[in-house]
Amino acid sequence: MTLSSHRFHSVAALTLMASALAAVTGCHNVTPAVKNSAHSAVAVHSIPVDVVSDVMKDYISGDYASADYDKRAQGYDWVGVMVRAESDQQIDIKIRSRSDIKKQTCQFDGKATLMGQDAAHGTIFQAQANDSTVFFQFKDNMLTIDSPDKYALNYFCSGGASLAGEYQKLAEDLEI
Repeated sequence: MTLSSHRFHSVAALTLMASALAAVTGCHNVTPAVKNSAHSAVAVHSIPVDVVSDVMKDYISGDYASADYDKRAQGYDWVGVMVRAESDQQIDIKIRSRSDIKKQTCQFDGKATLMGQDAAHGTIFQAQANDSTVFFQFKDNMLTIDSPDKYALNYFCSGGASLAGEYQKLAEDLEI
């Protein structure tokens, strides 16, 4: 078997497997893929608008904080994120670092648009900030903030800090 015929058989086998997987998983329930320069195609499921509204209000809206928020009484630095639903497709995000006993080191105000939701990834929103795309992923009472350009999220903080990271949803309101 020559190298070119081996490649042809490999491509044919991959195509057949992908077609079979698509037929079994029911691709007719998936909306078109969202393309981004930093990520390959991300398939997201269609969600009825009334379900998105409930998800936005109950599951996503709320206050989130970095891990050291519980140690704020001992003087630890922390970052808090306030998320509020603006509409079925958009959230308002305010990010603040502690400012009660120290000078505030991080601040961000913005709006993010719904990209999609599925069981594996949770609910993902995106925003443009500092000429970069920022992703806000909500899953299991956690918010993960990330960007293909890690340094873009340093712009909103001083002292080398970054907005990138994981934030736990709080049961109570954030104490800024």
